[in-house]
Amino acid sequence: MRRALTVATLLIVTAAGCAKEKSIKIGAVLPLTGAHQLYGQSIQKGVELAFEKLLRQESDYQYSLSVEDSASDPDRGAQLVEQLYSDGFTAIIGGVTTPEALKAVPVADQYDRVLLSPSASTPELTGISKYFYRVFVSDSREGTTMANFATQKLKISNIVILAREDAFAQGNREVFDTNFVRQGGEVLEMILFPSEGGDFSGLIDRVLTLSPDAVYIAAYAEETSEMILELRRQRFGGYVLATAAFASPEIIEKVGQPAEGVFLTQAGFDTKSEEPLIKDFVDSYRAKYGLTPDLYAAHGYDAVMVLAEAVKESGGEFASDLWSALRGLRDFQGVTGTLQFDERGDVQKFPRVFVVNEGELVDYEKDIEEKRRKILERLRALEAKQRRGDD
Repeated sequence: MRRALTVATLLIVTAAGCAKEKSIKIGAVLPLTGAHQLYGQSIQKGVELAFEKLLRQESDYQYSLSVEDSASDPDRGAQLVEQLYSDGFTAIIGGVTTPEALKAVPVADQYDRVLLSPSASTPELTGISKYFYRVFVSDSREGTTMANFATQKLKISNIVILAREDAFAQGNREVFDTNFVRQGGEVLEMILFPSEGGDFSGLIDRVLTLSPDAVYIAAYAEETSEMILELRRQRFGGYVLATAAFASPEIIEKVGQPAEGVFLTQAGFDTKSEEPLIKDFVDSYRAKYGLTPDLYAAHGYDAVMVLAEAVKESGGEFASDLWSALRGLRDFQGVTGTLQFDERGDVQKFPRVFVVNEGELVDYEKDIEEKRRKILERLRALEAKQRRGDD
């Protein structure tokens, strides 16, 4: 069932009052219920906040927004995408998960309309259609970044990979495996589990038998959290590495103390940043929702803003022109970083490594730099005190 948002109604009224002629209808097909509602609901908040910002900006276009619930069902999601395109929507923000994106892409091809994913990450989507773009970093970069970090920074020599047996986890697990081994590491075992999930205690028993330096988990947030809890319950003492799927303050808070020290890769979105664009987004999000935005809310926000920029660049006359406008964008500043796309629809960003520290996600390199700075300050203070004593 379609739910037209209040923000869309306000937007139409504002545009009508300004006698704007070009109508731009944006749809969002998100998993607001079901297994992946955690991601869909966060993205929805970011999308709505971005549309409120569009309301306040001078524009030649009359924007409207309609949000649909895929219920975490790829087939239902594809049907809703088709319905929106057939109703004349200019572009759709959707394909939140890999299965939903893979189902929706052929529909975008059929209607010659842009499908912009805020979060699907499998390399299988790279170059799949000239109409498909994503603002989320591909697993090919995420897996490589984590493998480099594991071998070069943490000096991990052997590891066990725990991964879903589906398209979502395939990219991360394979890319990580290849790059970890290439750099001299040993994958003791890659343990796959069905997408239906279940009891993970048996998998963790196997991990403990292998006694690795670390475990790399390629799974959705709930599964990752369950495995972390089981690893800690069974007193696993090695490193725990995860993917951006675990980058949810809600889930991290739910896991609690066992999440401390877990490393993950994600876009360089830092809620503590003083950069005006990011600070304004974080402050506005907190004011509206009473929550701190997560990675997925930030990508939902950026998806709307980059689409609006592409509409402006293309002139907004033909929906089919949006794909070339997106491809031509250069150095668009989003809250998740600088956005521009390659010829295969992938955003050109590199993920960073974050670590859970005192219940919060902290940029690892920035945290190390800050700790070094504080140590140097203390040393300088001691030296100054000693010099005063000598005098």
